[in-house]
Amino acid sequence: MNPKRAFTLIELLVVIAIISVLAALLLPVLSKSKGSAQRATCIGNLRQINLGIRLYADESNDRSPALTNGAAVWVRYRELLQGYLGLKGPPSPEDKVFECPADRFYYSILTNGGMKYVAEGGHTKSNSLFSSYEFNGANGADIRIVSQFYPEIGSLPGISGQKLSSIVHPARTVLVAEDTAFAPYSWHDPHPATMKDGFLMPFFKDARNVVSFVDGHADYIKIYYNSNTNKFGFYSFAFFYNPPASYDYQWSGD
Repeated sequence: MNPKRAFTLIELLVVIAIISVLAALLLPVLSKSKGSAQRATCIGNLRQINLGIRLYADESNDRSPALTNGAAVWVRYRELLQGYLGLKGPPSPEDKVFECPADRFYYSILTNGGMKYVAEGGHTKSNSLFSSYEFNGANGADIRIVSQFYPEIGSLPGISGQKLSSIVHPARTVLVAEDTAFAPYSWHDPHPATMKDGFLMPFFKDARNVVSFVDGHADYIKIYYNSNTNKFGFYSFAFFYNPPASYDYQWSGD
């Protein structure tokens, strides 16, 4: 071995240090690019789902998805429209149009009103019908069940069963959004959950989510949260109320 052509230990350490610095500089850029790509996929998915709902409404007297007996249309809406998206058979995790690539964790609600972090995508659950997205249909819920836990709520906003042409502000009214927007927390800009009143609290104000609107466009926006609790100590959800006027969305169709 020719010693004149070999690296010295100092030279090797310098090269390793330079590579480490470059990696530290590139990782945030690569992470940001990955996040942008995931949001772009979600926006594309929601535009397709939005179109599917439009096609469904065209054959349903202009009315948005609705189910009888207070069934959870905000999840089961996909059963009504997936045929308009070219999907056949029962809902499946293979239906990628309903999967947000950033959907890699969720919070499970416990019987005592607390939350538990689960390190898997919400779209992998059968009770979500393998979807990362929910329809703005809380107004179709059985309010008697909701009032057992939130007796102060007389009604919920939403557009289930409403004629799309009757919606007053279609560019502001939510049609379908990421599941996390209804809470709210964020897959794209996650904040660490905090402990509050002895419970894990994952919801936070201005959580950023991808949302589609009645007029057909989709955007990455902030969701308002008021952090209120009821007499049982249960925290409210973002879809219980319309946000202040400064926000770029609303749940109700009026």
